[in-house]
Amino acid sequence: MTEITLATPNDYKQIADLGFIIWNEHYTPIIGAEQVAYMLDKFQSEKAIHQQVKEGFEYYLITFETVPVGYICIKKKRDALFLSKIYVLSNYRGKKIGKTAMQFVERRANTLHCNSIELTVNKYNVNSIKAYEKLGFKTVEALVMDIGNGFVMDDYRMVKNL
Repeated sequence: MTEITLATPNDYKQIADLGFIIWNEHYTPIIGAEQVAYMLDKFQSEKAIHQQVKEGFEYYLITFETVPVGYICIKKKRDALFLSKIYVLSNYRGKKIGKTAMQFVERRANTLHCNSIELTVNKYNVNSIKAYEKLGFKTVEALVMDIGNGFVMDDYRMVKNL
């Protein structure tokens, strides 16, 4: 059984630890170990999560049969819900956890009276792009964002209208 619960400060280390495992495994082949390490520190450390929550982001911990297996991060922006992060450990994929998580995000968007869900995804993250397209997301623009330290995020912005 999959459960999704609003994260508390006591969960932030667990989320950061999950991020470390997932990002190193998934993103190192796409963007390299150096950029992964930089982004984990900047965006997925306990300190970064605390700051993001202060700025209005909501983090949710995903558990499967009581085991923490992933997390979600969202923020309402005007009439859209921004899906900042949705990650599941690789050995738990294929168990409908991601689908359950996306259904949760859609329900949260409806509760917050959002007209759409937006996300950004690395242009070379082909499998994730395909999964988002199957869920009804459309690519609306290409983005290159400077994130400091000589690194950029080379992404697509995708939107699903509700």
